[in-house]
Amino acid sequence: MRSPILTQTALPTSGPYPTQDPFLFCVYHKDQYPPAINDKMEAPRQGNGQDFNPDAPYRMYHGDRIPGFPQHPHRGFETITATIDGIIDHADSVGNAGRYGMGDLQWMTAGSGVVHSETFPLIHQHKDNPTSFFQIWLNLPARSKMTDPSFAMFWAPDVPKYTSPDGKASVTLFAGNNYFGIQADQRNHEPPPDSWASDPANDVAIFHITLQPGGTLVLPKSNEDNVNRSLFLIEGAKQNKVVIQYKDDDKGSSSTSSSSPQTTVVNQPVILGLDSSQDVILELPESSETNSEFLMLQGKPINEPVARYGPFVMNTQAEIRQAFQDYGKTKFGGWPWPRDDMVFSRDKERFAHLKGVETGPPEDKDNAQKKREINK
Repeated sequence: MRSPILTQTALPTSGPYPTQDPFLFCVYHKDQYPPAINDKMEAPRQGNGQDFNPDAPYRMYHGDRIPGFPQHPHRGFETITATIDGIIDHADSVGNAGRYGMGDLQWMTAGSGVVHSETFPLIHQHKDNPTSFFQIWLNLPARSKMTDPSFAMFWAPDVPKYTSPDGKASVTLFAGNNYFGIQADQRNHEPPPDSWASDPANDVAIFHITLQPGGTLVLPKSNEDNVNRSLFLIEGAKQNKVVIQYKDDDKGSSSTSSSSPQTTVVNQPVILGLDSSQDVILELPESSETNSEFLMLQGKPINEPVARYGPFVMNTQAEIRQAFQDYGKTKFGGWPWPRDDMVFSRDKERFAHLKGVETGPPEDKDNAQKKREINK
């Protein structure tokens, strides 16, 4: 059996990460926002509209005083926002809205066209407001590109998680069926119906993996054949040496040699293109200084032409031109909110407003503690 590492590429220091079909785009946002300067949840400095400096402790992105991305259109794909820390406010042209973060997952199907804003309000005035999350674009096949826009929120307690028996390895399964002992019927979250991920045969999976020093995790092979798989080493690479092992069954003729694990050591931020038909063992030596973290993206490719320009992803350039014409005429329903960078009141708890109905996360001890922290 050959090495499961098919490609190895340095992780970009800024901008989107390269992805494989069916994914289009992935950014790991990590910002150490300071305390807000006022009750409006504003940052100490004003953005310039294009603030993406990777060397700064935090970025304003396209925001002015509120970091984030004021209203902008999309068509032809889905956005998946998988959060780790911090708070995000969402509003869109359909009238849906939400405040979420701290492990919550938002899944938005742009479909035929939607306008939305994503802002990162600085909730706390007396302590920092760290924010970290993944923004992932998942393509839609041609048959689904003009489906109606939709929006789904999955609260952190409903997102499946796996922890190894020794507690040194953990996985958050933002998407994926039948991995790490979590069966499809045990999940409390499902992709939107028109998503490429809604069909189990497409084997779409999104995992956030954390290894503590001394931790080991077997990343299982994919459930289906012909699945693209990418593993991004996003944290702890420079301080640690991550060991990647696999069984080289073709090495030698004796039973001993055929079962000998082969090892690759990685000590820089990288993107690994993996053979998804093989199990891979991830190990972080006990002597490591910090945790190491990975993002894994996998799925069967859609295998259709991709035409993209800015916020639109279609199959032909003619469809891209049509998208601009349609947006110019209809604004995809217009913007029903009082400001382009829509934010909700500081004391507003996490919520999702969908089709006129507002819901919130289940009340438990963890959420109660987070609520108390937000209100400080």
